[in-house]
Amino acid sequence: MRGLSLFVAGVVVGIFMMLPGAAQQNNDTGVKLNHFGISVKNFDETMNFYTKTMGFHEAFTIRNKDGKPTLSYIQISRDTFLEIAQAGPDRQPGVTHIGLQAADLNATIARLRQAGLKIDDPRTGATHAPLANLNDVDGLRLELVEFTPDSLQKKAVDAWK
Repeated sequence: MRGLSLFVAGVVVGIFMMLPGAAQQNNDTGVKLNHFGISVKNFDETMNFYTKTMGFHEAFTIRNKDGKPTLSYIQISRDTFLEIAQAGPDRQPGVTHIGLQAADLNATIARLRQAGLKIDDPRTGATHAPLANLNDVDGLRLELVEFTPDSLQKKAVDAWK
């Protein structure tokens, strides 16, 4: 009976550890994986693939003054997105960055700078979310972003059903 109780307790703990927030959140750093950014050859074809074929939800799209999309966020789960942008002469198709959501962007930047990393000063992006960029050891861009109440990402997360 004791063995069965330990087994059941282990399963329950395992289930709670695998909840989306618990699985992604690193409580030591206050940072979790939020999105991948990709640039694509054909924006419309890619949007159709992810929304119509894969069945994911278009959370929001940012457009330029001519009405052409500059980026779209595809919502894969409540807290996970794919950021899509059109490739061009200065942006080759492929993965452009990894988005990491920081609970407190300024505190995260201070901690990482203290560890010796070079991080851009924070700025507010087109999504109304403060963000800062750094590169990993292989040169891959990491985008640190904080979801403030006015950010489009926060609004998409809150609207998730």
